[in-house]
Amino acid sequence: NQNIGTIARSGSAEFAKQMADADNEVLETLLDLNLRTTFTVCRAIAPVFKAAGDGAIVNVAARAAIKGEAGNGVYGATKAGVLALTQSLSEELKGHGINVNAVLPSIIDTPANRIKMPKSDPNKWVDPGDLAKVIVFLASREAKSIHGAAVPVYGLS
Repeated sequence: NQNIGTIARSGSAEFAKQMADADNEVLETLLDLNLRTTFTVCRAIAPVFKAAGDGAIVNVAARAAIKGEAGNGVYGATKAGVLALTQSLSEELKGHGINVNAVLPSIIDTPANRIKMPKSDPNKWVDPGDLAKVIVFLASREAKSIHGAAVPVYGLS
């Protein structure tokens, strides 16, 4: 069984802008970080998995894909694109023995996020190890009946 996870990290403070203040550079950067990378990897791996008749793709969307947040609209829109791509690709590939799902983390407890959000409570954030366990499960044979799911991983936030 071959497994792959696509991970694009963004959501940094420099991209958290009100829609009226976001310029095309912000949009292009977040499209590149989130949607284009996911699209490119999925497009490359889908034929390999189809030929093998097996595989799992786990994309990383975000809670912002399904719940709008002030100052985070461009980021949320690109993550919503990741979710739509995941669900469509799932429909295209599930008949070939390939699972395609996504995780929807809230803020992940990373050193960079702690620096960028010093007034926030990181105890409420998602532990990276916990997120990894969900991804590993979705990529495993135990998740063979799960297709097109958007799995929330919110920690205590």
